[in-house]
Amino acid sequence: MAKKVFVSGCYDLLHSGHVEFFRQAAQFGDLYVGIGSDATILEYKHHKPVYSEQERLFMVKSIRYVKDAFINAGSGVMDFVPTVEALKPDLLVVNEDGGREEKRRFCEEHGIGYVVLKRVPQDGLQARSSTDLKKTDPQIPTRLDLAGTWIDQPYVSCHAPGWAITISLEPTFEIRERCGLSTSTRNVIKKIWPFQLPLNMDPEMLARLVFCFENHPEREGGHISGAQDAIGICMPGLCRHYYDNHFWPERIESCCDEEILSWLEGHLCMIPMFPRRPGCSVVEGSNITRENVIALADAANACWNAIMARDLKAFASAYKASFDAQTTLFPGMIHPSGEQLPEVDDGFLPTVEAYIKKYSVMPGVLAWKMPGAGGGGYLALVCESSDSFPEGAIPLVIRRPGM
Repeated sequence: MAKKVFVSGCYDLLHSGHVEFFRQAAQFGDLYVGIGSDATILEYKHHKPVYSEQERLFMVKSIRYVKDAFINAGSGVMDFVPTVEALKPDLLVVNEDGGREEKRRFCEEHGIGYVVLKRVPQDGLQARSSTDLKKTDPQIPTRLDLAGTWIDQPYVSCHAPGWAITISLEPTFEIRERCGLSTSTRNVIKKIWPFQLPLNMDPEMLARLVFCFENHPEREGGHISGAQDAIGICMPGLCRHYYDNHFWPERIESCCDEEILSWLEGHLCMIPMFPRRPGCSVVEGSNITRENVIALADAANACWNAIMARDLKAFASAYKASFDAQTTLFPGMIHPSGEQLPEVDDGFLPTVEAYIKKYSVMPGVLAWKMPGAGGGGYLALVCESSDSFPEGAIPLVIRRPGM
């Protein structure tokens, strides 16, 4: 009787490397495949799958080396545990990238053989990995708003004028929808330039075109997106833009000084949280007064001056003050109305407040905020140095001119 061989993975961007892995694993016996669920991919990899779990199940089952396949019922890197306990395989096979001590110990405890295969392509074929395939995705930048944002909306700047500060980011990480990194504007840009921004156009004029294209007269709902999204994406480096009761800023100033940009990269990182949940509102219960808007504008001024001086202590203080001013104006950034909270996971209720409480006390973390309108997404941290970035943090690469 043939041995039962088990492998597990997401298999979202199915490619020849996966098929070759299945072929090699099937040499040990009848091959069974556990597939990560849509929920597991969203939780563990912080993005939705390209193909649904049922599509992935269909594709994997159709490969001739596979005896059968299942959607794993667990979560995280060990989501296959319920599948293994039901199947009772003789061997667990992993590739060298997927091997973990946790998996080896699990197999040892359950009397299952553990085999690690080298990642070798089929003869004559190019080596493939999902990571490499993702690098061919459209290279449209994103933006991180550092301070003062919300003031790009006239219903805010009509109370007092002020600057918004943004940085344009290279898409070196997976940019998730509804997470405060201006994905709606990026998606608009992809309709015009699917793969990259034009390099031979004045960045400010490019930002104007994107802003006008996104906010066309027949747009559903009539909502006008803030200009800081288009400016932050299209204008390289560090940028500040001055708003005074108009949708487009009166002045724009850029900084592409290499020492300043490198200094920012050495102190800024992001922590993935969760996408803003359906049905919630971050603008209900807003408290927009002249006093609160002035506090927002003052914090942005202080933030810019601190960055120009590369004064880390002053930068962290102003960065935190800007976030405090934002959340005073819009408390729903942290406590959205209508939010349907998930169940507590291992004693941790995944809310914005819980993430702030967790990361704000970590060694080396000096200040924090959320990109965009809040309600979820990421925590953007100011840290003492890159050495003090928390585990799992995303380092940021600021886009330079010509990139």
